[in-house]
Amino acid sequence: MAAHQPGATGQQKDVNTASLCRIGQETVQDIVWKTTEIFNVLKNTQLPNGVTTDAHKEKQTKLHDYMRNLNVLFKKLRLVYDKCNENCAGLDQSNTEDLVPWIEDGAESKLDQISPNMDKLYFVKEEHKEMIEKIQGKNHQLKEIMDQLRELMWDVNTMMVMSKTAYH
Repeated sequence: MAAHQPGATGQQKDVNTASLCRIGQETVQDIVWKTTEIFNVLKNTQLPNGVTTDAHKEKQTKLHDYMRNLNVLFKKLRLVYDKCNENCAGLDQSNTEDLVPWIEDGAESKLDQISPNMDKLYFVKEEHKEMIEKIQGKNHQLKEIMDQLRELMWDVNTMMVMSKTAYH
């Protein structure tokens, strides 16, 4: 059998890992959707109480169909998972948490040891703080302007009411 499939394995190698991951993600979404459908059917199904009706048989058939589809989806997901693991077998399996610089309270002495790019991080962090302060200042100015406009509108409305009562 293996002799009849060299072209098929060549075509499978053309599929990159990112595409496999996308297919896996779509398969997981399909599994969730089918599972939700199964629970909806079960939620809306009344127990037959010894009497088997056509509606009950129809729902039972629908449930069996959903379960078969779910089984197929899980098998597909397993194949995609195995193929992704096979494609990633030669990659460096370093801990991903070590690749991301985590900043914890009181761990500033560790930051100097993590990466020479930390100066950039500090610069960006300071720039972020300055931008937040500017935005808060502008927000305060806008609040004051809105309060002044509110008072002005109140005064104008009061004057309009007073002028209407003076002429009547």
